[in-house]
Amino acid sequence: MSGRVTAVSRNGEYSFTKPNRDSIRLLTGLGVEGDVHAGVTVKHRFRIAQDPTQPNLRQVHLIHEELFAEVGEEGFKVAPGELGENITTRGIDLLGLPTGTLLRIGDSAVLEVTGLRNPCLQIDTFQNGLLKQVVGRDEAGNVVRKTGVMSVVRQDGVVRPGDPIEAELPSGPHRPLAPV
Repeated sequence: MSGRVTAVSRNGEYSFTKPNRDSIRLLTGLGVEGDVHAGVTVKHRFRIAQDPTQPNLRQVHLIHEELFAEVGEEGFKVAPGELGENITTRGIDLLGLPTGTLLRIGDSAVLEVTGLRNPCLQIDTFQNGLLKQVVGRDEAGNVVRKTGVMSVVRQDGVVRPGDPIEAELPSGPHRPLAPV
């Protein structure tokens, strides 16, 4: 399974959206250099309040650009970085990957997928009604989260728009993605 990077974003301050950049540098075990969510332990304010010593399984957020077209059909306009992701992708089924998938990006960067992004109410603050578009239920009544995946950095590297992404599935039984 493969795809491409369409945009990269980072923000050194807590903010819902992240400005697009020409490139971002991924740092092993930390996340995106200069991003507020980089670190060994949790950096999301809600998780810090629960337990600031938790490992940071949300170092790098990836979201599929195809979601923007999907919500666009319902009248919402969303551009790369506006939902807080660090890497916007095209052509790879992020939500269909199992936990532990390695994503090789560009020349040397490697991410390990840790789980699904659990969207919060800030999405409705960004655009009223958008949360209902990105969280729904399947035919069996199970919650479906569409706002991308979270990952940790396993190998340093610079990531730029246009870089290829190759998915390497884990060996053994696959564990489906769950919110992290």
